[in-house]
Amino acid sequence: MTLRRFPLRLAAATLAAAAALTALPGCAPLLIGGAMVGGTMMVLDRRSTGAQVDDQAIELKAAARIRELALPAHINVTSYNRVALITGEVTREADKATVEQVVSRIDGVRSVVNELAAMDTSTVGARTADGVISSKVKASFIDAKDLQAQAAKVITERGVVYLMGRVTEREASRFADVARTVEGVRKVVRVFEVITEAELASMQPKS
Repeated sequence: MTLRRFPLRLAAATLAAAAALTALPGCAPLLIGGAMVGGTMMVLDRRSTGAQVDDQAIELKAAARIRELALPAHINVTSYNRVALITGEVTREADKATVEQVVSRIDGVRSVVNELAAMDTSTVGARTADGVISSKVKASFIDAKDLQAQAAKVITERGVVYLMGRVTEREASRFADVARTVEGVRKVVRVFEVITEAELASMQPKS
């Protein structure tokens, strides 16, 4: 998620809406990540509903708190199952630690993976190119019939592709191998949470 300039009131309203949805009694369906939780649609996301809501909240809070630092930087925070990945560029080495401390103190964050680079901030053209690469990687996952494409989250910075998700070691290797074949990818970094084949089997919809 590229750091977006959310007004603080909008961020608060979004968090309140998420909390209200989770507090609804009964089995009211909640649409998250393209899958209806509590309804009849197959749940595509391997995170719990609570983790998905927490991840959205973590990203919003990170955006607001990093903006308050007023750093001359380009910073992305992507949360998956409460693991926060920080990517982008800061102009000073010391700012990397500062940003990591801010993100690590957000409620719900289990761990932080700090991939910030101390260098000049990337250009708009470079970020656009990264977006194109991410789209191509996701399309390649869909084309690979032996992968559940929605299980991997793709983030690209300066041609480096970061992969997040809850996957088996077999899937992790396959996702990385497929991503490396995409034109423009300089490097693939696995930020996966590895699960067992038995855990994966338990997540599959019963026939």
